[in-house]
Amino acid sequence: MRGESVVVVGAGQAGSQVAVALREQGHRGPITLVGDEQAAPYQRPPLTKGYLAGETDLAGLVLRQDSYYDDHGIKLVRGERVIGVDRQARVAVLGCARTIPYDHLVFATGARPRPLPIPGAEHVLNLRTVADADAIRERLDGQIGLDVVVIGGGFIGLEFAAVVRKLRHEVTVVEAQSQVMQRAVSAETAQHLVGRHRSEGVQILTGTGVAAVREGLVELTDGTVLVADLVVAGIGVVPNTEIAQRAGLAVDDGIVVDAHLRTTDPRIHAVGDCARFASTHAGGLIRLESVQNATDQATAVAAAIMGGAEPYTALPWFWSDQYDVKLQTAGLTNGHDRTVTVGDPAEGRFSVFCFKDERLIGIEAYNRPIDFLMGRRILESGTALTPDVVAQPGFDLRTSQQKKAA
Repeated sequence: MRGESVVVVGAGQAGSQVAVALREQGHRGPITLVGDEQAAPYQRPPLTKGYLAGETDLAGLVLRQDSYYDDHGIKLVRGERVIGVDRQARVAVLGCARTIPYDHLVFATGARPRPLPIPGAEHVLNLRTVADADAIRERLDGQIGLDVVVIGGGFIGLEFAAVVRKLRHEVTVVEAQSQVMQRAVSAETAQHLVGRHRSEGVQILTGTGVAAVREGLVELTDGTVLVADLVVAGIGVVPNTEIAQRAGLAVDDGIVVDAHLRTTDPRIHAVGDCARFASTHAGGLIRLESVQNATDQATAVAAAIMGGAEPYTALPWFWSDQYDVKLQTAGLTNGHDRTVTVGDPAEGRFSVFCFKDERLIGIEAYNRPIDFLMGRRILESGTALTPDVVAQPGFDLRTSQQKKAA
């Protein structure tokens, strides 16, 4: 295993970490990392924060300097796209017709913005890559008071709205669901996020979609017409599975993998946003889009290629920065049937404990980092914590665990 060749298709967070983890775990064979962007592998979360605000540049986003890949014998192929995989010959085929042989191949192809099926979609910008962020920065540069419409009230949409509002533009967020971040957080947390945005002057419209985008106008499904100098969409993503599908691998809203992140071909793995895996925390197949999932899966795949036998069971966790709010969630809170709020929402410091069938499935920490850190430990260990215990007056996660330890 240590001397076999590995080709990683996709040079984002997950793909880069696969290559790094292989070297850290002692792999000595050739490693080729193929990315379709000219930039070296970089972090995506800052695109909606510091990079968009002009507080950092591309050099501040790169995951590793070019010298790292050279020093560790990782061949980084930039600006090239893998267009096919010949599983019988075990080669990856590039767009330039060149082939790269492999003993193991890892799909880390990520995802692309979900297209808007409406008239005028060509007037809408996305925010997924550095090139996307640069296009938006160019439209905002040197301007004040532009009317900006954000389609989608998820992580990307709300983070983008917060930054643009701080840049002194007028912002309206349009969310088709009745709640922002509906699949990610509880109603309690969503309500406080909406309140925080509105306190900054952001208009948030829920329960209505976008019917069409015209030059300078956005028409909503309820008949409302919004003036818009700039329209940006954040309505989710579509996993990049086409190459895997053409190669005859199982695909279902992602490249389907087993507990070891192997596809139906044991020499091919998939990680990150493009992988659909069986999660013990979700109770079934799931596809996650997060830095944690990308890096943890990459490390697990490197271990599998090196001969490891441990299944992937990492606890999912996420974070989001909006104004002075740091939202951190541990576990998967979608599907909960009871919540208990601890702390003081009026002061903007609280945590929502989410339960399903009396079992803790996740914690949403709103400016309560200690609850997030301790919550991760509790969820990872499987320690029992009931809603009635959490609902007791004066409950504190730290003291409750100290008492159990004693």
